[in-house]
Amino acid sequence: MDSTIQKALKKAKWKQLLKITLISMIAGFVLLISFYKVGNYFAAKSTARLHEALFLHNAVAEPNVQINSRVTSNQSMFGGNIITNRSKNVNGYLVPWSTLTSSYGWIRIGIDHNELIPGFRSSGANSYEYDKQTKQKVATFYHPSIIEYYDGVQNELAEVAQLENYVAEVAISFNGPMTTDEISELIPDSFNIDWLYMTSDLGDESMGPLGMPVYGFSPGKFEKNMYDDFIESLKQYDKDGYNEVIQQFITENEGKDFRAVKVLGVMLTGRSESFEQLVDAPFIRGASVGVTAPIVPYIQPTK
Repeated sequence: MDSTIQKALKKAKWKQLLKITLISMIAGFVLLISFYKVGNYFAAKSTARLHEALFLHNAVAEPNVQINSRVTSNQSMFGGNIITNRSKNVNGYLVPWSTLTSSYGWIRIGIDHNELIPGFRSSGANSYEYDKQTKQKVATFYHPSIIEYYDGVQNELAEVAQLENYVAEVAISFNGPMTTDEISELIPDSFNIDWLYMTSDLGDESMGPLGMPVYGFSPGKFEKNMYDDFIESLKQYDKDGYNEVIQQFITENEGKDFRAVKVLGVMLTGRSESFEQLVDAPFIRGASVGVTAPIVPYIQPTK
């Protein structure tokens, strides 16, 4: 009798253990699936935020830089990377620009600022900023409020004009802010106006370049909707209102007629020889050469 009871108890115990094991396995499986879905949800949200941040930065703070593709890599439920391939359009010639490898997790996103900030080379009489991957020279804009720059305000128009059969981009900084109508009158039709320099962060540039961001946009044909889009992008870019320069620009210029807005400079692209027309132009404070490329017979420049 005792033996029968013991066997029954033992059998019941095994059944209970098996039941608990099955329930635990099912619960664990459900939790694993839930954790996987929650992880992917937060990762997807972060991916979208990073894509938006990369788009906004390109829209307002990358002179004459275009995004060719964005690819997600090392993707998992915990995060991953977005690889952004970029180039410059220099009078119809696509020139490689640095590739960004930005990261995202469940909570934080990180734009690849290491590649966004130019490198600096100083050797003898030469000093310039350059793109860290391509080693192409970065064109510098000069803010009218900054009087002293580490190597002075350069004007490299005569030098670039000496190049034969090249295309080039040059950052032109004005002696004073100008309207788009004034720019149209002063810039010859032989150039593409690929970017408008509207404002920039300020700092002491007398000891060396700080890599301070500049803000502007690609104007198309000076269309008002492009300017309105720029203002909206600026507001999203600094939606927390931490950047005083951006907030001041928005306060002073939002809602203005585009034709009344003052521009600090332009990024021009064209044939190298064409820049001879601008040498000694009185409205130019500084002119900094950026990317150049030799003209080849099978690719026609835009102008």
